[in-house]
Amino acid sequence: MTDRRPRTGRGGEKGRRVEGLSRTQRSLDHDQVQGFVEASFGAARRVVDCGPILGGGFATVWRVTLDDGREVVLKVAPPPDAPLLRYERGLGGAEARYFRLVAARAPQVPVPPLLHYGNDQQHGEWLFSGLLPGRSLEQWSNSEQHLDDAPARHDFGAAIAVLHTVTGDHYGYDGGRASGATWRAAFSAMLGDLLTDAADWGVRLPTSPARIQELPDRYAWVLDQVRRPSLLHFDGWDGNVLAEPEPEPAGALRLRGIVDGERYLFGDPLMDLVSPLIYRRVEDDADHPFLRGYRAAAAEPVVFDEATLRRLSLYRLHLYLLMTVEMPSRGITRETRPDRFERLADLLDHELTELRRASPSAIAGGTG
Repeated sequence: MTDRRPRTGRGGEKGRRVEGLSRTQRSLDHDQVQGFVEASFGAARRVVDCGPILGGGFATVWRVTLDDGREVVLKVAPPPDAPLLRYERGLGGAEARYFRLVAARAPQVPVPPLLHYGNDQQHGEWLFSGLLPGRSLEQWSNSEQHLDDAPARHDFGAAIAVLHTVTGDHYGYDGGRASGATWRAAFSAMLGDLLTDAADWGVRLPTSPARIQELPDRYAWVLDQVRRPSLLHFDGWDGNVLAEPEPEPAGALRLRGIVDGERYLFGDPLMDLVSPLIYRRVEDDADHPFLRGYRAAAAEPVVFDEATLRRLSLYRLHLYLLMTVEMPSRGITRETRPDRFERLADLLDHELTELRRASPSAIAGGTG
């Protein structure tokens, strides 16, 4: 997950360092970017211009103009000795696998083309991808232009529905991270890793870890309804959705790209309905353009029955737990960002309260 800071600018004068990086981000300069270019495209290829793309809190991302005219994006993973959350290990390679998978099995979904993936002792782990057109929905919402973003959100929902047609051979993550033969087992392992990370980093949670860890078994009847491991993007907040205006109708934004796929996993499609409406409940906004686009393209209807509501609550709890646990690795403390900590604590408590309201008959019998 990102830390929700706005993406800014471009620069990249020689020797430039970027202030405000999280603990997992490397500080780059022009000469280091040139080294990545040579390692990827050959010693003859030169950097004409480059500069940071801010907004995320995990990897280091730079926009690069090459001397052959190409505009590309360099993404550099954290250094090998950086302390990471368990699910974040090997995310550079995960994103390369995601790009290849989508290009092969869902080519209509607009993700950046993978140009090179590398991992060596000198440079660590990095990749180059093509630069997609457009600006993020977050940037558009913060700009002085007031454009209609509903068409782009509708497009995004439809694209996510297409992504969900891709089936994996397991649930959860790959690369030795949390996974399972069933979705309940994988989701339980994902929660367990986050709780272990919280203990390792000394993150104080608004409830006991045992109270969270027992939820997958308590809600076995809803999690076990997931019987196909769908490909999930999982990080569909506005900063990862690129759009630009169409000439007709004037002022309407349309989808141009979906970026930052390194957190992909296989599981319940409902999990991808959470981050596009972060801090909100999708079931309370049935006419949201993202949901309308998703419903128009999804293979199966989205019905907000008891099982669906419980699963959405579990997935919101998982997301808010993740955003809480990642704070120390991003250099965010309770003292520096009390607003973030308190908001997430309130949201976690709300979802736990909602989950406690399940009727005993529903839990025992598997019916709403």
